[in-house]
Amino acid sequence: MIPPAGLHSVLIVGAGPTGLVLALSLTRLGVGVRIVDRVAEPGTTSRALAVQARTLELYRPLGLAAEVVERGIRVVAANFWVGATRVARAVFGDGGVGLSPFPYAIIFPQDEHERLLIERLREGGVSVERRVELLGLEDSGDRVRARLRRADGAEEVHEAEYVAGCDGASSAVREGLAIGFPGGTYEHLFYVADVEARAPADDDQIHGTLDTAEFLIVFPLKGRRRARLIGVVRDEAVARRHDLTWNDVGKDIIARMGIAVTRVNWFSTYHVHHRVADRFRKGRAFLLGDAAHVHSPVGGQGMNTGIGDALNLAWKLADVLHGRAPAALLDSYEPERLGFARRLVATTDRAFTMVTNRGPIAQYIRMKVVPWLVPLVFRARAARRLMFRTISQTSVRYRDSPLSEGRAGRIHGGDRLPWVEAADNFAPLDTLAWQVHVYGEAKPEIEAVCRERRLALHVFPWRAAMRRAGLRRDVSYLVRPDGYLALVDRESRASTLTRYLDAHLAASERAAPAAHRIA
Repeated sequence: MIPPAGLHSVLIVGAGPTGLVLALSLTRLGVGVRIVDRVAEPGTTSRALAVQARTLELYRPLGLAAEVVERGIRVVAANFWVGATRVARAVFGDGGVGLSPFPYAIIFPQDEHERLLIERLREGGVSVERRVELLGLEDSGDRVRARLRRADGAEEVHEAEYVAGCDGASSAVREGLAIGFPGGTYEHLFYVADVEARAPADDDQIHGTLDTAEFLIVFPLKGRRRARLIGVVRDEAVARRHDLTWNDVGKDIIARMGIAVTRVNWFSTYHVHHRVADRFRKGRAFLLGDAAHVHSPVGGQGMNTGIGDALNLAWKLADVLHGRAPAALLDSYEPERLGFARRLVATTDRAFTMVTNRGPIAQYIRMKVVPWLVPLVFRARAARRLMFRTISQTSVRYRDSPLSEGRAGRIHGGDRLPWVEAADNFAPLDTLAWQVHVYGEAKPEIEAVCRERRLALHVFPWRAAMRRAGLRRDVSYLVRPDGYLALVDRESRASTLTRYLDAHLAASERAAPAAHRIA
């Protein structure tokens, strides 16, 4: 056995999107990382597809958002089919306009996504170590010792201040921590196929069937006539053989939707699970992504939720490791992300069960109610905006977090900072630092506290659009590095801001920035 290696700040186990984003964000924040993965190479197939608006917002400070948008496809509509007839079409239209700088979802396959993240991480001087397997963990209180087996078979003990388990549903980190992973598995066997096909698979829209017998959803991929098909393998095929291929997929529903598959580039089968870990943290180890929660593909939430975990934890680890906050700051990770994961799994479970259930009530709802209801609902702008907020994850909030305090109007501590297009008040978030926002006029005593505590103060001249977004004039908003509101003080008192900072943060060592006014 090789002697223990030197101490590193964070060991990341798992190099899927969650682990890569955590490594990239920590590197951007000046934290040393080591990222390992037991597989020999990155994924080469398009598993997860959707990149939601909130992920793009969080990617913007990392310099990733524009490239993801450029490389992907904007989703503009979803179509619902019964047999050979398109019975409903949901046009997303203006649902997200004015709510986010990215009022849409992007189709950007996971394999391409991972390549982009790996490339950016390598530019930051960090490479993924492949064929490195975690064998065990030991938390000694002030550090974690991880026993690793390298590609050459040799073992080493790696010491880190913290460990992040981003190693998927069969997580070795979670198993090593003896954390339960309760939940279940849906009965049907599903397939996923990346294909080349003709109409309607080449119109950059989503198509899904509400058929009585089968389930099929079609996603567009970038490139000529490329699409992804997700469906259910026929029961008789499952019973007959284990080495299933494209030939075992029922083609009737594909043909009825007018899809002509000319080439199959990749085919795989899988079971869909719904599980949430009992805990997301134990001592100096954390669980993120599929290691912490898995759920149905309804709504394209899975990968985005894992990335949200990574970007929630990264700045907290950085603040603690750089001495800007006490270790207690890390206590907020689990309640913020665990609560959201449980709600998400419950919601997607209900939706997925309705979509795939073969019972008469579910079939009636799919074939009779949904075709009538979808056009009616999407005719109302309020409904489109509610749908956007829900699917885009821009409505995720942490009001019950130990870091969240205060309220002004409908905006609470723990809410995402509302975006104001006229002022682009998300631009200052590129610093990935704590900051104070005031919309209107800042009191001199607030300016004094910000100078003393080395907090950037951003004062935005008042506009009517700010009230429409939910913001209130002259209120002090303390904004976390991830763009969520930590403190909302409608009285804008220096004593309230000072008390919060004393409770949750330490003085920064950086030079005090001047108050910054944005027109």
